[in-house]
Amino acid sequence: MNIACLDLEGVLVPEIWIAFAEKTGLKELRLTTRDWPDYDKLMHYRLDILKREKLGLKEIQNTIAGIEPFEGAREFLDELRARGQVIIISDTFTQFAQPLMKKLGWPTLFCNTLEVAKDGAITGYQMRCKDSKLSTVRALQSIGFETIAVGDSFNDIAMIRAGKAGFLFRSTKAIEEANPDLKHYSAYGELLDAFKAAGL
Repeated sequence: MNIACLDLEGVLVPEIWIAFAEKTGLKELRLTTRDWPDYDKLMHYRLDILKREKLGLKEIQNTIAGIEPFEGAREFLDELRARGQVIIISDTFTQFAQPLMKKLGWPTLFCNTLEVAKDGAITGYQMRCKDSKLSTVRALQSIGFETIAVGDSFNDIAMIRAGKAGFLFRSTKAIEEANPDLKHYSAYGELLDAFKAAGL
């Protein structure tokens, strides 16, 4: 049985941290896993900036409330879910993702959790498991699923390569050039065709 494993930000919705950087004018927060492969270092970098600027969960959630899925993302997701099982596997956080999941029709999401103080300051985060994207597809494979994955960032590559098939979607030139054997797409119609050819 095949199961689709999708990244969230950059594939279905805009990057939350980039949107927040634009709203606050803090260009330092524009860095994502497209730029910085080490997610733990990236998150500590972000949390240090939030602490310095006295920004917390409320301010980020206010930005997220105005984020809309990419044009065609909901239709793409609906079509994929009509064909078979789909899981979104993301390094985002439950406190960020809820309004976005509503706009996407409440798909299944595996993600992480923020540690938030009473005053709303983000003090840390809990990863669901180590190497969460790769660990998740490996777990799915261990119970009889063949995974077909898509992502756009450095932290998606292991998940993409671990499965029956995998693709890059709207990635960067640097990531595409570093992975020349991976097929890459920029339109949802093309991606749907790729999933169909892979068995979903």
